[in-house]
Amino acid sequence: MVTTDELDFPKNLCVLGIETSCDETAVAMLKDGEIVGEKVIFQNDLHADFGGVVPELASRQHARAISDAISQTMEQSNEKGPERTVDAVAVTYGPGLAGSLMVGVSAAKALSVAWEVPLVGVDHMEGHLFAGTLFTSIKLPSLTLLVSGGHSQLISVQAPGVYEYLGGTLDDAAGEAFDKVARLLGLRFPGGPEIERLSQLGDATKITFPRGLKGNSLDMSFSGLKTSVLRYLERCPSAKAEDVAAAFQEAAVDSLVDKVSLALKKDRYRSVVIGGGVAANTLLRSKVEILCRKAEVDAVIPPKYLCTDNGAMIAAVGAFRLHAGFVSPLDLSINPSLSLV
Repeated sequence: MVTTDELDFPKNLCVLGIETSCDETAVAMLKDGEIVGEKVIFQNDLHADFGGVVPELASRQHARAISDAISQTMEQSNEKGPERTVDAVAVTYGPGLAGSLMVGVSAAKALSVAWEVPLVGVDHMEGHLFAGTLFTSIKLPSLTLLVSGGHSQLISVQAPGVYEYLGGTLDDAAGEAFDKVARLLGLRFPGGPEIERLSQLGDATKITFPRGLKGNSLDMSFSGLKTSVLRYLERCPSAKAEDVAAAFQEAAVDSLVDKVSLALKKDRYRSVVIGGGVAANTLLRSKVEILCRKAEVDAVIPPKYLCTDNGAMIAAVGAFRLHAGFVSPLDLSINPSLSLV
C-alpha cells in the first residue's frame, strides 16, 4: 500500500456496509464520503434480563432484522440523491459472535451476487479505527485506543493498513468490566451508559479503587478493579451506589488514559484516536482531549453514535480496501477470533 501522512478513505465510491458482529444489526450507505442512509436495530431489551448478550438470541434477532435494516438504508439513500450503482458491499466477518457474523456475511454475499459488485470482508476492529475518518482526516502516525465490550487495545497506525499492536487487556475488556460492575450495582444491561448516568449523581472522591498494571507496560487489566468493587460492596453494603459507580468509572478511565499517556512518551505520534463503545464515555472523551492538548497532538474523538457498532465504519473500511485492490471471494468465511494485527 502507498504510504501517506493521513488515514482516510476514498470519497468517490458508493459502498454499503453491514455490521452484525454482536447485538446491533447495523447497515449504512456511503456515497462520495457522505453517510446517505443508515439503520441500526438494537437488541438491548432482548438481552437486558440476562445481564449480557446471549449469542443464540442475538443471531436469531439479526436474521429477523437484517432485511429491514438493508431496505430502510437503501430507501434513505435513494431519497438523498439520484440512485447510483453501488461499487461494493462491505461486511464484518470477524471478530465477533459466530452466529451473528454469519447472518451479516450471508446477506452481504447475496447482495454482492444480486448487484454483481465486489464483496469486501472487514475486520470489526479496523472499522472502529476508521470511524474517525467519517468526519475528519487522521494525521499519521496515529495512536489508537480501541475499547469495547470485547476488546481493549492500543494500536499504532504508521500508514493506511499498516498497524502495530502495542498492548491490550490481559483479562477483562474495559466494556466488560463496566457491564459486570453495573450488574453488581443492580443496573440494567448495557452497563456503560448506566454507570455513566449514575456516576453523575455520585462523588468519585469518596472511594479509591485501584488502577491496574502501573509501570512501563502498555498492557491493561480490569479484572482486579472489578474484584475490588465486589469486595468493597461486600464490606460496605450500605454504600451509595452513585459513589461506587463514580469511583469505578474514574479508576477505569484513569487506567486507559494512563496507558495512552505512556504510549505518547514512548514514541512520536501526530494524533490520538479513540474508538469502540467505551469511547462514548464522556469522562474518557474529556480526559483524552485534555491529555492530547497538553501533548500537542490531535485528538480524534468520533461522535458518540460512531463509537458504538455501526455500518458506516464498515463501509469506510470497505471503500479503503476496495480502492487498495483488496476484495474477498464469495466463499468468504467468518472468523470469530480474527485479529487486526
